Amino acid sequence: MASRIDSVPHRRAIIDRRAVAEEIDRLQGNPVALRQQLVALLKVALDQGRAQIADRLLLNPSRGLEAAGAQAFLIDQIIRLAYDFTTERLYPVSNPTAGERIALMAVGGYGRGEMAPHSDVDIAFLTPWKQTGWAEQVIESLLYTLWDLGLKVGHSSRSLDDMVRMAKSDLTIRTALLEARFVWGDAALNDEAAQRFRREVVAGTDRDFVAAKLEERNERHRRMGDSRYVVEPNVKEGKGGLRDLHTLFWIGKYVHRVDSVAGLVDAGLLTREELHQFQRAENFLWAVRCHLHMIAGRAEERLTFDYQREIAERMQYATRPGKSAVERFMHYYFLQAKTVGDLTGLFLAHLDEQFASRGRRFTLAAIPRRPRKLNGFKLVRGRLALPSEDFLEQDPVRLIEMFALADKHGLELHPAAVRSARRDARLIDAKVRSNPRANALFLDVLTSPRDPETVLRWMNEAGVFGRFVPDFGRVVAQTQFDMYHHYTVDEHTIRAIGLLARIDGGALKDEHPIATAVIRQIVSRRVLYVAVLLHDIAKGRGGDHSVLGAEVAQSLCPRLGLSPAETETVAWLVRYHLLMSATAFKRDLSDFKTILDFAEAVQSPERLKLLLVLTIVDIRAVGPGVWNGWKRQLLGDLFDGAEEVLRLGHKQTGRKERIEGKQQELRARLKWEEARFARYAKRLPEPYWIAEPVDVLERNARSVDAARSEGLRIDAAPDRERGATLVTIYASDHPGLFYRIAGAIHLAGGSIIDARIHTTRDGMALDNFLVQDPFGGPFDDDARLRRLKTSIEEALVNRSALTERLSAKPLQRPRADAFPIAANVLIDNRASNRFTVIEVNARDRPALLYALAYALFQSKVTIHSAHIATYGERAVDTFYVTDLLGEKITATARLKPLEKRLLEAAEGEAAQRAAA
Repeated sequence: MASRIDSVPHRRAIIDRRAVAEEIDRLQGNPVALRQQLVALLKVALDQGRAQIADRLLLNPSRGLEAAGAQAFLIDQIIRLAYDFTTERLYPVSNPTAGERIALMAVGGYGRGEMAPHSDVDIAFLTPWKQTGWAEQVIESLLYTLWDLGLKVGHSSRSLDDMVRMAKSDLTIRTALLEARFVWGDAALNDEAAQRFRREVVAGTDRDFVAAKLEERNERHRRMGDSRYVVEPNVKEGKGGLRDLHTLFWIGKYVHRVDSVAGLVDAGLLTREELHQFQRAENFLWAVRCHLHMIAGRAEERLTFDYQREIAERMQYATRPGKSAVERFMHYYFLQAKTVGDLTGLFLAHLDEQFASRGRRFTLAAIPRRPRKLNGFKLVRGRLALPSEDFLEQDPVRLIEMFALADKHGLELHPAAVRSARRDARLIDAKVRSNPRANALFLDVLTSPRDPETVLRWMNEAGVFGRFVPDFGRVVAQTQFDMYHHYTVDEHTIRAIGLLARIDGGALKDEHPIATAVIRQIVSRRVLYVAVLLHDIAKGRGGDHSVLGAEVAQSLCPRLGLSPAETETVAWLVRYHLLMSATAFKRDLSDFKTILDFAEAVQSPERLKLLLVLTIVDIRAVGPGVWNGWKRQLLGDLFDGAEEVLRLGHKQTGRKERIEGKQQELRARLKWEEARFARYAKRLPEPYWIAEPVDVLERNARSVDAARSEGLRIDAAPDRERGATLVTIYASDHPGLFYRIAGAIHLAGGSIIDARIHTTRDGMALDNFLVQDPFGGPFDDDARLRRLKTSIEEALVNRSALTERLSAKPLQRPRADAFPIAANVLIDNRASNRFTVIEVNARDRPALLYALAYALFQSKVTIHSAHIATYGERAVDTFYVTDLLGEKITATARLKPLEKRLLEAAEGEAAQRAAA
């Protein structure tokens, strides 16, 4: 809109069109030379204008709308100068006919008067009728000038009739023309186009346009991840981004003929306060987008990790205790995205109400049956509404009751009720929080057998959730600057509660059979739901969020009505909610001491069941692709082992029986004769039978049998259940075998997610690796599997060539480089009775495992098992090792050099030296 440009201050400092026009007037030469001189002159003006806008934004880094308007103003002046030059100097007409007229219209974002530094310049050339030869020459020459200036131009050339016809049939064209703004040329022609557009295109098509834009919006959200809380958001197209605000304005302008965002207030679609929130969010998002374009040097719309830190610095965010500058910046970003989402929901609900008077509603397929007891609330077109404006103020507990009733009866909330809840959320004070009825109603919503995720999200968007549970309010829009967590803390928590409800209701029985079974045996459902609510509630406070969260649980649970025993259990679960995943993913579950130590920490079968379900929903709610079959199996193995210990006592009572059970099942699968199977089983040590599931035991047995007298056997097959490829290597055991295999898998483009290393009693190595491709899936086609096996075979046969081949392959991952992670090596001789356990924390990168394994080889230690866990940019690799004689490594003289060598490898130094 023109007013955006009109409000840009000190515009002549950006570009003085009169001064530039005077310079253009002095140009001399033939048409080709003239146009070259024009481009050179305009290029200087464009660069100077952009530099001025960039300087202003650096000086006032939050003035996004001003920067966007200034950019549009600059382009306007460049186009006007180029058009005047083209029509006056290159193709002048002394007495133009009625058909020799052109109107230049800015459309789309440019038409709104908002542009980022590298936005497309969208122009519509309009002529009265079919283009004349003169019009074609002018348009072509003008486009070449703009292209020579380096501008990315989106353009159309149409007659008035064509414009009307195409706008009727194409929603994208209609939306672009909705924001058309006259730039230069024939003003009367532009006015005629605007009148025909309103009269012939817009009139009578309100409902169709709104329905189409809403479907377009939903499809865009699905494409972008369908959450406004993804941690690398798309500023323009993502949920809660600029396009959502644009959609609101488009609909308001189309339906109510408003010419500015402020007009949405007069149309009754926004209140004054909501208008202020709209403008604040729009200004902030435009600032972020402009900074993003300037840093990237191109039209980049995704706010990736590597840009977040620099933009936070440019926008002058500072580090505070417990929260870095980039986390504070992203926290504010998500607060604004939440505001956009809240405004969108209210706006569309009001629009729904307006259209409902003329027919069916947009959002509900059917109105549910009328519930009888609504405690003073009422129904309006099937939605829960308030009987009066001050209904909530009369009794603020109704702010909680409203959502409890919506959950109980399966109702949507009337937009006026949501608006009142947002306004009156401030009435929730200490008195309301301590009210037993309010807490009972909240607990009913939290533990609802219906759809607690949806209702809790409504409460969060209305601001009621954070007011009623202030500790939760502190993590609303709270983000963590890492590649592991996909969502903000509040979104992660609400999603985890939703997953818990689905497991509780049996909807995920196929994916989580153990969790679905044990949740039926849990004594207190509400303990589990409250623990899920509180497990991350203390993030961003500068300490261990598990410890601080347990303290929150101790104070909050009694308020919610939990007994002292339930409170103690919730606090324990919050304190140790990472214990099960850390044990399963970082420790050797075939080492019985791992199970004993875990069982000793858990202490009761009830806690074990609760912890299993909490761990599953916590991992799954992190984001898409984080959960897989391998993690399911590890957690299941740990649960089974710990349950056995807790049920039978701290003795290896069931270990022998488990081994015998597996061997019997394997014998049945293989159909081998008794003596043949006995010889095979005798070759393999006890930990092997504990470590491997039966399907892997079967594959191993067939590999070993096929090898017979061969010295080397490599098998690789995709394992859909575990989301990886199982690679089995049967070879003569020798020092350095593990690091060579790790290097070969990296060379083939694979990433090892787990390694189980076994040595037969007659000196052969039987190693199982779970390998994923760069996209986190299994190697599944024959060509890739052949390449993987060939790479391993070459590394084991031709040992000298491995380091040279690795040196030719880049080792760094630029995305992970955005995160400063100090490498750390922890050596523990208490975690196992037989092995020294080494845990290495480092920034993840390709060939990290190779570098660490090579360092262990150089240190003359034997690796017995390796466990690889990756949390976004952070890798945690754990090795169970002994010295070459099979003993633990305890001497300080050996441990210090070992730690030093591993630190160098983790930081990349050793890997680079080895490659060189």
